[in-house]
Amino acid sequence: MLEVVKNESKNKEEALNKCLEELNVNSNEVYSYMEESAAGLFGKKKYTAYVVTKYDVKEYVKDFLNNLANNMNTSFNVEVNEKDGVISAVIVADDSGVMIGKEGKTLNAIQTILRQSLRKYGNFDIKVNLDISGYKAKREKNIEREVRKIAKEVLKTKIEAKLDPMNSYERRIVHTIIAEYDGLATQSEGEAPNRYVVIKIKED
Repeated sequence: MLEVVKNESKNKEEALNKCLEELNVNSNEVYSYMEESAAGLFGKKKYTAYVVTKYDVKEYVKDFLNNLANNMNTSFNVEVNEKDGVISAVIVADDSGVMIGKEGKTLNAIQTILRQSLRKYGNFDIKVNLDISGYKAKREKNIEREVRKIAKEVLKTKIEAKLDPMNSYERRIVHTIIAEYDGLATQSEGEAPNRYVVIKIKED
């Protein structure tokens, strides 16, 4: 259960500061969002600030994953950290293969459910990245190695390459890598879950 603190004011900064004072934290220690609405007969604006602490979010993620372990009749160690607004949760489990699933589908499903669980508390922009026994880290390295190899081929042959279907996170990795190449461009095509990336020569 996340504790969401909210305060209203005619001024955005004042609404946020009230929440920060109530929690005794600074703005770097929280996630927040603001709602704007009209108030009174003359329609003057009022602002409502909603705030949760990053510490509480980390504890919520840890509890969520531990409860998941209990429901799955398994056990694992969970480490949760926050950096630059992103919550990173790493699970180390003996039976990690079951939790990862084929091509990481179970892992992605767990991450999606966790994100949806956080959304019920409000429109906080909380980014969560879940990994199990280093699967994603290894997958990212494999994707980067393969994409750079394909990029060289496309530059050499001038023939576009269609990659295998990927989830949005993996497609974003491809777009980021290809952005480093001046002569190349990327485009996502197809419909989920079969959406894929095309690497091609950048048009003049």
